[in-house]
Amino acid sequence: MTDAFALDPRLAADTHPVGDLALSSVLLMDDARFPWLILVPRRPALSELTDLSPEDAATAFEEIRITVKVVQALARPDKVNVAALGNVVPQLHVHVVARFRSDPAWPGPVWGVGERKAYPAHARAALLERAAALFAAA
Repeated sequence: MTDAFALDPRLAADTHPVGDLALSSVLLMDDARFPWLILVPRRPALSELTDLSPEDAATAFEEIRITVKVVQALARPDKVNVAALGNVVPQLHVHVVARFRSDPAWPGPVWGVGERKAYPAHARAALLERAAALFAAA
C-alpha cells in the first residue's frame, strides 16, 4: 500500500523511539547537547501542519502541549522551543527542544550549531525510560 505511513529515513537515523501517542510517534533526538523530542504524526504524505485534518490538528496540539510538559519535567529548561521546520526533512514533524541560557546555541536556534553529540548508551536508555514513564503518566 503506497499510502502507508513510513518514518523518514533521516529522522530514523538521528533519533531513538520513545513511544507512540494517539496521533504521533515520539522520538528522542540523539544529541546530548539539547534534550529534544520530536513528534511525527503517523499520517502519510504530510509536510505542513495545515495538511492535518481539523481533528488531527487538535490532537497534534494536545500532544505538543503534553510533550512540552514532559520536556520540562525531564530537563528543567529555561525555555522550551517548539518548531515545525521541514527544510531538511519534509515529512511533517514537530521539534520540542529544551533550551538553557548556558547551552551552546543560546539564544539562537539549535540548528547548524556545532556537531551533534550522541548520548552515551546508558544515559540514552535512562532518558528514554524516564520520558516513556512521563508520557504514560500524562
